[in-house]
Order: sequence, then structure tokens, then C-alpha cells
Amino acid sequence: MNNIKSKMKPAFARLDGGLFSTAQKADVGDVAERMQNQGVALMSWADPFMPDPSIPDHVLQAAADALKGGFPAHYTMPIGSPELKRLIADRTERLYGLKLDPNRNIIINPGSDNGLIFAMFPWINPGDEVMVHDPSYPSNFLNPELLGGVTVKVPTYAEDDYHLRIEEYEKRLTDRTKMVLLTNPNNPTGVTYTRDELELLAAFCIRNDLICVVDQAFEDTVFSENEMVCMAQIPGMWERTVTVCSVSKGMGLSGFRVGWTYADDTIMDTYYGAAVNIQGATSTLAQMAVMPAFQDDSFIQTYMEKYDRRRKYAWKLFNSIPGVSMKMPEAGFFVWIDVSLLGDSSEIVSYLVSEARVSVNDGKFYGEQGNGHLRLIDGCYWNDEDSFAAMDRMAEAFRKLAEKKGLL
Repeated sequence: MNNIKSKMKPAFARLDGGLFSTAQKADVGDVAERMQNQGVALMSWADPFMPDPSIPDHVLQAAADALKGGFPAHYTMPIGSPELKRLIADRTERLYGLKLDPNRNIIINPGSDNGLIFAMFPWINPGDEVMVHDPSYPSNFLNPELLGGVTVKVPTYAEDDYHLRIEEYEKRLTDRTKMVLLTNPNNPTGVTYTRDELELLAAFCIRNDLICVVDQAFEDTVFSENEMVCMAQIPGMWERTVTVCSVSKGMGLSGFRVGWTYADDTIMDTYYGAAVNIQGATSTLAQMAVMPAFQDDSFIQTYMEKYDRRRKYAWKLFNSIPGVSMKMPEAGFFVWIDVSLLGDSSEIVSYLVSEARVSVNDGKFYGEQGNGHLRLIDGCYWNDEDSFAAMDRMAEAFRKLAEKKGLL
């Protein structure tokens, strides 16, 4: 049976779940649990305020009321609760001016991770190429390959603050290109793409008859000096764009596992038809619980004030250390730190666990452009002081490395 993996699809056979090796990614196997048990600050897990309680009162009350009523023991339809879809349609129109028909343009997913691969499923034939900006969310690179496609990494550069260069897309276009996969705002760089660059990317998609799948999980975390533009609202893109969203990030409700996808009804008809076979029904309790968050999302402002303080603290702290630098994030509750002058990013990740008792993400998982970088989730912990303390420990560990390198 040692060769049983040889019978798998190659992309699956290459996966490492940590059962026969020491997995490095915090979201693989039991890595996160082991680190928590060792007293390590888990600032590699994009879960707002983890591990502290943070459910808004009106969401908590809705969950309790739903349980008392008994209905959560039963399924909702695999396409999602009609009431929740109406609330999402109202919110999407308010945010972007897009008028969605709740019964034709929206499907509920059990989280946006599931939603992303489900969104791609109908499109990718063996050998089809999917363009993914680099750095990007690791699943964006893996998902096309799991579906039999080919991931084509499109570099973005620090000197551009990781904004898009359309010529990098143009030079990688082939007759096998099927899709552009975009995460906006970007995870891990914190970039929010401007209207101008999205219009250029939209023109590229339209000109070459490409599908665009957009991960907007962080859409509610854009800081006030930036504009959040939805690709689907750009003229000519509605008919070819699939947008995937979530309550996990901006609303801080990661554990509820509720996401949603919206698209033109011609596309959505296929998702409706495939839902029961691929994703099944999203938790009835979770859907009922999150509805009040759509009716009153004012609590997000409190979260954004916390994230704003933390990004500014991180920017001042880490940029004061020789050999360490970071850009001011435009969105998100994470920071993207350049440590290339201090050494190999994988080695620094291990060093921070032992020296600072802090777990961060190795930038290598986020693409070729991520080498020499770290992703730090500054949105962990409810209290700013706990987040600041972990960052202070990191800074002290960085200073020790900088001194060894002769940078101090």
C-alpha cells in the first residue's frame, strides 16, 4: 500500500497533511493546535481576535434564539436561506450599487474557501490556465491544479506597492488561458486595487474572453483612505465575473463558516444545479445567527479602529529595525514584513517560534514574490495590548538577528 498515492491525481498526491512529516503551515493538520498547546501566540491564523471571545451581542442572541426554536436541527436548501440572500442583496446594492436578484444571483457557501474552489469548478478543463497575481492567497495557486488546470503566476512588485502591471498579464497570455483569479483586497500584501488598474484588468479579460473569479473575503476591511471597487460593477464584467465573499474576515465570524457567491443568472444556474453534489447545505444555525450582522454591521467600525491602531503600531515598530521593513497596509488585519536582509524567511519563522513565542506565516507559501517575507496577523486578540506585546517580542528577536548580521 506504500504506493497507493500513485493512483491519485498528481496535485493531490503532492499534498502534505503533516501525518508523515512536520508540516510548516499553520492551517495544515494539527500544527495550530500543537503551537497553542506550547503557549505560542498564533499570529499566523487569519481569524480576527483569535482566541478571544468576540461575537457581537445581536449575533449571539440570534444564535441562542435559533437553537431554542429547534429549527437548526434541519437542513436549509443547498443554495442557501432565502432570507439571508435577501439581506446580502440589500447590502451589496448599498456597497456597490449592484442590484442582485436574491433568487437568481446569489448562493450561500459553507465558507469562502469552499466557495472559491466551487466557483472555479465548472470552468477548468485539464490544461486550462488560470492567471493568479503573486503574492496571493496560497489556495489560489493550488485550486486550479486540484481541478486539473495550470496555475500561471503573474508577479507584482514591492516597488509598485504590489499593485498590478497589466503588461505582466499580457506577456503570459496563451491560447490555453481561461481565467483570471483575483483576491481584492489582497491577502497577504494588504493592497486594495484601484479603479484604474481594475479597469485595465477588466479590459484584458473582455478582450481575451476570460472568466474572472474574485475573492472579496476582506472587502469590509479597507481603510478609509482607499476605495473598495468591485470587479463585477465595472462595465462589461458582470457577465463574466464570479464574486466570492464571507462573514469570516470583516465581520470576524470565521467559525460560523458562512460565505456567499454572486454572479449573472446564466452562471448561477449551473452553481444551483451543482450545489447539492459539491458543497451541500451551509449550517442552518450559522445562517440564522449571522442574519442580524447584515441588518446592523456597525460593529465593524470598532474592529477597523482596532486594526488601524495595530497596523500603525506595526509600521512604526518594524520599520525602526535595521534589515526589517513593511508597507502600510491598505486593508486587512495583517502586515507583510520584508525580512530578506535578516536571512531565509523559513528559518526566521522557526526562529520566532522559539525566540519570541510567536507563530507567523512564511511568505514562500504566498508565491515566488513572497520569498524573504512574513505575514503577521495583527488582528489576533481582542485587546490591543496583547497584540502589541507579541509584536514587541518579535521586534526584540529581529534586533538580535540584525545585530548578528552587523546591521546594528
